[in-house]
Amino acid sequence: MINDQNLKNKIALVTGASRGIGKSISLALAGAGATVVLSARSVDKLKEVEAEIEKDGGKAEVLPVDLSKTDDIISLFKDIKDKFKRLDILINNAAIGIFGDMADLAIEDLDRTFDVNVKSIFTTSKQALGLMIPKKSGYIINISSVQGVKAYKQQSIYAASKHAVMGMSKALAAEVQEHNIRISVILPGGVDTDLISDARPDLDRSILIRPEDIASTVLYLLSLSDRAMVDQVVVRRFTSTPFNV
Repeated sequence: MINDQNLKNKIALVTGASRGIGKSISLALAGAGATVVLSARSVDKLKEVEAEIEKDGGKAEVLPVDLSKTDDIISLFKDIKDKFKRLDILINNAAIGIFGDMADLAIEDLDRTFDVNVKSIFTTSKQALGLMIPKKSGYIINISSVQGVKAYKQQSIYAASKHAVMGMSKALAAEVQEHNIRISVILPGGVDTDLISDARPDLDRSILIRPEDIASTVLYLLSLSDRAMVDQVVVRRFTSTPFNV
């Protein structure tokens, strides 16, 4: 298991940090010694996460951002560079889901989903590489979904966005390996968040993965030695079918 020394003095950015998986990841990283940059749209919610981290002796910085706006992301990274001069870890967690039969969905639904779920990851990763490549060090972890390798009905747009995340991650991993930068993807199944309530209201919440389980997976990836690398991790509900991804 990772210890404080592994992440001490590391700077980590978590998108979608105000709730759910992003909040749990932020708390875990801060507990392991990192200074966590908390990003999302809701300043009030981010402040609550910051207070929780600081109460436990951790370090956090609230830098709100609207990930659907490229200029906002560029400004976010300018602030990170000005404040910290570096970025060691990027957790691309923020995502939205718009669900329904394709015949009933609008092109605007596609645009909105891809702006947040795909375009923002392209922009945050591109900006992060500007800080990581000169130092020949860095780790980007993208939170995808089992929908990145399979699909369910009434989730065509969401599945398409998560497939795009997988393709982008695979290509980027090959590009930056020579710079000693690591790219991993976590593909969760049903996690007990607001998004799953919209996507799969039929699921019993008591059998869902907890956000803390995904946070533990992030810590596992960051705990690996320089000799080991995990490209992707599928985290499924225990009650789902084994090896079905």
